[in-house]
Amino acid sequence: MDILIKSFNRPYYLDRCLQSIENFVDGDFVVKILDDGTPEKYLQKIKEKHPQIEILKSKNHQNKVTAIEENLKTGKEIDGFIIPTDLWYKAAKNASEYFIMTEDDVWFTQKINVNNLEKNCKNNQISLLKLGWLGNKKDDNFVEISEIINEILRVQPENLLLFPNFLNDLFFYNKFKFFTILYRLGIVDNTTKRKYWALNSILMGFWQKDYWLQIWKDAEGKVDEKQQLRNASAFYRKNKNNPNFLAKLTNEAMKTTFQSSATNSYHKYGDNFDVNYFNHLINEAWYNGSFDEIQNFPKDFSLEYFEKFLDHKIDKPAFRSWVSTFKTQYRNLGCEVD
Repeated sequence: MDILIKSFNRPYYLDRCLQSIENFVDGDFVVKILDDGTPEKYLQKIKEKHPQIEILKSKNHQNKVTAIEENLKTGKEIDGFIIPTDLWYKAAKNASEYFIMTEDDVWFTQKINVNNLEKNCKNNQISLLKLGWLGNKKDDNFVEISEIINEILRVQPENLLLFPNFLNDLFFYNKFKFFTILYRLGIVDNTTKRKYWALNSILMGFWQKDYWLQIWKDAEGKVDEKQQLRNASAFYRKNKNNPNFLAKLTNEAMKTTFQSSATNSYHKYGDNFDVNYFNHLINEAWYNGSFDEIQNFPKDFSLEYFEKFLDHKIDKPAFRSWVSTFKTQYRNLGCEVD
């Protein structure tokens, strides 16, 4: 089985992710890093520490490496919105029938056996098994949960409007005010589109290949959440009579960070905090062997630990304010962020 890890310029988190796989994942699998521009010296150290992995690079890999160098020299922003969906799609298309798709800032915290999960997914016709859901219990209000087998729960979305393809476009993109009209008629409300996230998992999915490929088709170098939900809805409509189409583990097996980002492109909160330079400092500390990639595990790195490696160019109160805003944003959605 393939475990596919999207990666960009945070080897200190990637190392933590790989350590967690070695400690918590059993069964027959290979790990492939889908890297979009991590400088070569960091990738070489990752390969030295984890020689069993395979590293696949995006077509823009060198351009991204150059962008990182330019950012450190002149402060020119790194465009984090150009993403290697072609690399991800090709890797998924060539992957095993079931695979795990995750990211470098995600790590395992509970034991899983991929052979057993694959067997159970095949036997029960599960297309997406969620290994983590950020501790979010609010979204349970939109689904019916029951047991399939021990350790795996059935997740059945309730009251989803499942349209033919041409109406799906109108619905998710509000073309010709279609969603607005439904809203005024009382058919949908402000929580309606959130319900469709039950059909997707960006960070922590154990996927049947055809379903992942359907969701990400036509991505063309960008993450378009409306497009993903539209595609997921279309696929689910064809499989809505399968009660086991969606499932999750009884207990979460993965966590992610709420205090880091790959570039400044995301999570701009107005604080005087440069995440690119922050990553550079932590990357260098990790590369030089002074940064412990499993500090505070299974929780995220402590802020106090991060701050040990910051220099005078990083405003520590601004860093803490940035993290607080980041966490509050997701805490308001119902996620467990600490």
